[in-house]
Amino acid sequence: MPFSARIDVHQHIVPPVWAETLAAQGLDSGGWAIPDWSPKSAVAMMDQQEIATGILSVTAPGVHLGDDAQARDLARAVNEYGAEVVKDTPARFGHFASIPLPDVDAAAAEAVHALDDLHADGVVLMSNARGRYLGDPDFEPLWAELDRRGANVFVHPAQPPMDLLPGTPAPLADYVFDTTRSALNLVLNGVMNRYPNVRVILSHGGGFLPYAAYRFAGLTSTAIDRERKAEDILHDLKRFYFDTALSASPSALPALLAFAEPGHVLYGSDWPFAPQEAGSYYNHFLQAYPDFTPGQAEAINRKNAEFLFPRLAR
Repeated sequence: MPFSARIDVHQHIVPPVWAETLAAQGLDSGGWAIPDWSPKSAVAMMDQQEIATGILSVTAPGVHLGDDAQARDLARAVNEYGAEVVKDTPARFGHFASIPLPDVDAAAAEAVHALDDLHADGVVLMSNARGRYLGDPDFEPLWAELDRRGANVFVHPAQPPMDLLPGTPAPLADYVFDTTRSALNLVLNGVMNRYPNVRVILSHGGGFLPYAAYRFAGLTSTAIDRERKAEDILHDLKRFYFDTALSASPSALPALLAFAEPGHVLYGSDWPFAPQEAGSYYNHFLQAYPDFTPGQAEAINRKNAEFLFPRLAR
């Protein structure tokens, strides 16, 4: 299979209304500037990076910027914009709908609208919703709606509820930390066990989850609950899917492939927040990896994503 068949599950969209709203409030993405974006520039990048289809999502800080009413309106505007982009070029684009957590009632309603009416390919959740993590018991109604629909849930990191490391934007260091924190919270609070129909994709190879999974599993019975066995924690951790965005390195990729279940690793670029040069850097590692089993590279580039997004299956 040629690499041009890639399905990129971690590609970002910058709706004008979202960029303008952030600018008006003096916000950016965890100390990272908001780049220019257009469908034309996205297609040009994909043609150069051998990507057939990009599943678009709004990145951190998401659509909830502190005001519930504004978040509801911004989520609806962003999702309708994304749906139009996909409608214009459905073979090249898909989209994850933005959800206005921590307003759980509005989040559940927007998920229903986006999945049922806009035909979104899933939803994107920030790793924390204004400091509240995704296993929060108050978020159960949202997970129940997503589970009923067998939804794809893309978890993108956000700035954790703490000060930035001095001189270091959140995407450089804190994002991998917060992805791991959110995933562990989902497992320890039972979300991954109670809602078996959702398919949760973790950004950037899952942060450091694959590397530390056996630490989490082995210590849970000691630190939290003596009745929870290590193998049960591992089972729930292995339910996650993982994208390769910024993570297909000679040190990270072996750990990811050793931990992830077969079929659970997906291609990701993180464009345009990660510039095209970064995509080329990690694509080189992915293409040169010497230890893929037969068919594994093709599965990561496309076939695993076809299972999650059957409309793109060839």
